[in-house]
Amino acid sequence: MTLLSSILGLRRDERLLKIPPYLSALLVIVGCVWLCLLPLDEYSRKTYISENALLPGQVHTYFGGSEHNVFRAYRHEVAGLVGKSEQERSQKLGDILRLAGLKVATQKYEYDVSGRKLSGENVYAVLQGPRADATEAVVMIASWKTMNGDINHSGVALLLTLARYMKRWSLWSKDVIFLISGDSREGPQAWVDAYHNAVLPASVEPLTIKSGALQGAVAIEYPAGPWGHRFDKLHILYDGTNGQLSNLDLFNTAVQIASNQMGIGCTLQRMFDHKNTYEERLQTMLRGMVNQGLGHSTGPHSSFIPYHVDAITLQTVGDGWHDEMGLGKVVESLFRSLNNLLEHLHQSFFLYLLLQAKVFVSIGTYLPSAMLVAANFTVTCIALWVQSGRPLNSSKATSAATPGASKEEKMVVIKEKKSVALVPASTLAVVERKMFFPLAYIAAAHFLGLIPFYLFNNSPEHVLRPLFHATTAITLVLPIMTATAVSQFRRPTQQETTLIQCFSLLLLGMFLSALATLNFSLSFIIGVLAVPLSFVRRIPNSTVLPCLMTVILTAVSPMMVATLATQHWHYDVVDLLLQAAQGWHIWGMWTQVVVWLVWFPAWFAGASIVVWSLPGL
Repeated sequence: MTLLSSILGLRRDERLLKIPPYLSALLVIVGCVWLCLLPLDEYSRKTYISENALLPGQVHTYFGGSEHNVFRAYRHEVAGLVGKSEQERSQKLGDILRLAGLKVATQKYEYDVSGRKLSGENVYAVLQGPRADATEAVVMIASWKTMNGDINHSGVALLLTLARYMKRWSLWSKDVIFLISGDSREGPQAWVDAYHNAVLPASVEPLTIKSGALQGAVAIEYPAGPWGHRFDKLHILYDGTNGQLSNLDLFNTAVQIASNQMGIGCTLQRMFDHKNTYEERLQTMLRGMVNQGLGHSTGPHSSFIPYHVDAITLQTVGDGWHDEMGLGKVVESLFRSLNNLLEHLHQSFFLYLLLQAKVFVSIGTYLPSAMLVAANFTVTCIALWVQSGRPLNSSKATSAATPGASKEEKMVVIKEKKSVALVPASTLAVVERKMFFPLAYIAAAHFLGLIPFYLFNNSPEHVLRPLFHATTAITLVLPIMTATAVSQFRRPTQQETTLIQCFSLLLLGMFLSALATLNFSLSFIIGVLAVPLSFVRRIPNSTVLPCLMTVILTAVSPMMVATLATQHWHYDVVDLLLQAAQGWHIWGMWTQVVVWLVWFPAWFAGASIVVWSLPGL
């Protein structure tokens, strides 16, 4: 009976509510340390090919010899098209592909984003496989301009050469589509959207020629000038929009063919001189997480991945002894491997972190780090929920349950199976929770995030900079203005502010846990930036702590983080907002949705709690 009485008495023990903050901090620390351990050999794995049908590097490549002369002639033709009108350029490229015996068509597209007209014309041709029945196809892409804005002289010339070369072979069991897009982002997106009959604006033309289901896509970026330029390594891009990734088998196949068959080194995430040390593995992983977290398009391949078409982009970097013939053999061998596929790539990983060209971490190893960070919000939420149901004089009730307490305390008999316990009534008391105001405040906070979300995605380019600065200033003072306005009508009680924070952290933890399985990097980054929200509290009769918490929350607000990030990476904030608007309207990027409808409402609620701690509110 004594043991049962002691256990029931712990329900009002103040020491229990002192545990959750330490537990939350422990979860965050363990999650961050977990992430830092991933580059170690004990937690990472060597890459391998799961799909045996690919047989990478097992075929003899015939591209070379006289094809070199054809390539140089095509490169001269491409150089002559620089400065020509778009219509003239498309006509010339289409004529070259027709002379190779291919079916050719064009597609015009135009997007209107933030007052900008993003237009162009795609030229594409279809090689019908002699052994194919037009049910499957693979795509080779060479955009007219690279991601850096350079003319893709050798890339386009190489595609034209490979189209002429591959037409002469009868081994293709899949159709091969050759796409020369007007640019590296909008062009491929318009083409793949039209190929899959997606909802298109009236300014994007439908395709007149199609083939079967797309099984894979490879983009070539070789911006050597009209006279050519040898390269040192291949930089492989594999990040898709919204953090989606192509099947790891495709990446591994490209690496194995380039490095083992052709002796060309491969690199990723702009780590051009990778020594395979812990520091460089960690840096590569973090760069990959930033790209995945931003969710933007990183190359022509990114537009294909949302349609479950595995795609990569091959970029040439550095000064070395490799030439266009070596790159052509890599592309030929890669397409020969894709030609061997009997079904869509599915056996390898779709969720992974690459540390080096031949080292990766699978989702089962890295996912707990984001889940632990997200769990800290849930732990704090549970503690706040318990605290909101406790009487304000709970400390007195606790002291009454201890030896030496007043004998006038009312006692209650508790029966548990065959045991009977006599406990103070105050230990079982529960205060009714008034939840209308907290729920209405949280709903209003989420609705508030729709305003900047709409404005940034639909405002003209010339107002984006003043709009950004105005939004930054307004969001930083908005908690003070809102708390002051609310206090004019009714001052929220301690229980109501506790419930506001409780519901806010509950939603934040739920959203980040679900997001971690879709975009691990975005979930982890926002989770770490939102960690202070778990530790802020309404502290009555204090000035120093609320002011300190206000400074911390200001530093980790969404707008302030965006400002500091653009300054650190020397990136113009207008370009950032334009990329985000283009991502929303063209690529279907939903990073802004997470920022403004998940992160911002949680920050706003936490900042409001701190403001209500200030004297006079």
